[in-house]
Amino acid sequence: MRTPIDRGLTAPPAYTPFGGYARLDRLIKGLDSADRRSLAWAGVLVAASIGMAAALWLEGYRLPHLWALLVLGAIAAVAERQTVAIGGRTQMSVALLPLVFSAIAFGPLGGFAVGALSTALDLPRSPLKWSVYTPIRALETATTGLVVAELVPQPSRFGQYLLVSLAGSVVFLATDGFFTAATGFVRGINPVPHLQTLASLYWITVPLYVPVLTFFVYAYHTYSLELVLVFFVPTLAAQRLLHLYRQEKEATQRLATANDRLRRASLSFATALVATLDARDQYTAGHSAAVAIYARDIAQRMGLSEEQQELVHLCGLVHDIGKIGLPAGLLEKPGPLTLDERRQMEQHSEIGERILRNVDDYTEIADVVRSHHERVDGMGYPDGVHGDEIPLLARIIGVADAYDAMTSDRPYREALASRVARMRLAQAVGTQFDTAVVAAFEAILATADESYRSGRGSSFMRERDQLKQDTEDVAVALDIVT
Repeated sequence: MRTPIDRGLTAPPAYTPFGGYARLDRLIKGLDSADRRSLAWAGVLVAASIGMAAALWLEGYRLPHLWALLVLGAIAAVAERQTVAIGGRTQMSVALLPLVFSAIAFGPLGGFAVGALSTALDLPRSPLKWSVYTPIRALETATTGLVVAELVPQPSRFGQYLLVSLAGSVVFLATDGFFTAATGFVRGINPVPHLQTLASLYWITVPLYVPVLTFFVYAYHTYSLELVLVFFVPTLAAQRLLHLYRQEKEATQRLATANDRLRRASLSFATALVATLDARDQYTAGHSAAVAIYARDIAQRMGLSEEQQELVHLCGLVHDIGKIGLPAGLLEKPGPLTLDERRQMEQHSEIGERILRNVDDYTEIADVVRSHHERVDGMGYPDGVHGDEIPLLARIIGVADAYDAMTSDRPYREALASRVARMRLAQAVGTQFDTAVVAAFEAILATADESYRSGRGSSFMRERDQLKQDTEDVAVALDIVT
């Protein structure tokens, strides 16, 4: 495990023929306080690792053949580069297998050397990280080798191979958790959440790695080290695939989060547009919210996908947005409209389409808004298309729009009863409205309560409250601008 020590000792050295100590002093002063503490911690770790290496040599432990040491060290170094993020500040490498195996197969001094070699690839990228984790890896692996050698000095049976593999894994993970938490503490990071994360992870790590490690130890004692080294290649490849799968999964989660943010941003934009309209026309305030809810429920009843349900809801919110481009006084006129005024009013669908066409990713919404007053018999506006030439979502919006308009109070008439509005929808099936859409809406209204039929249910209230809040925000923004 690792806590981030990402800043390397990278300050450019100045040329001073006799100023080596001065350069080092300037370099250290260029580090922040956390890095300076890490550098001091690295000194402590290096001193401890040198002391342990000397003690192991005096105890009679020896290094394996140089080629074996270098090959296993290279495998461990490659494995160290394959890290998996397990928290905001912590990463887990997949070097446990080669490191614990070296501690079991080569003893504590051989494990010490492999552990020290495992961090070699960190040196060019971050000398400070390398200076801290090199002695940590050496101490961890040497401690694992000591415990295993004390527990079973010469394993010869499969049960003993399993025991030393289990004990070695547990000891390595425990010492790794200690040193990583201590490093985080030195850098000012609270170690408790880190240790909790590691503890939960170990329940997965130990059962996953111990069987593979046991097989390697068995193959080493029964056959040869060369065979084990050959098996390390596909094992690391499998770990790499697991790492890539984890990365892909995290990328998918980030993409889903980004899409959700975009959806919320799109909805916020739509509600802000509607709030602008409602701020101008008090009589239609809440109408768009009701149409959006009715349209979404119709789409759900018709078995459309969740994406289409959300889309028609958005279309319902902005279906009348073109009315903000109508002449002043037309929306507010209390009586019936003249023929010329009606023609002006009918332009709102085209105006709305032009407004929305300029918004990225709103092309389909713009098409629906343009067509929501078309009729299936071709007698609608603005294009006079008929039947399936009208987008399905526009046909849904048309039914929801007509029903809410009939059941809402207007300056020139009172709201119609739900049963009357439903009867008029049924009478216009096949001429003005799509048969399947009206049938789906009737099925919903037939089982709904009166608050839903009149657009006064809790979902309508929440939608209108949101629009009201957006209206207030728009009013404040306009006040600031003016």
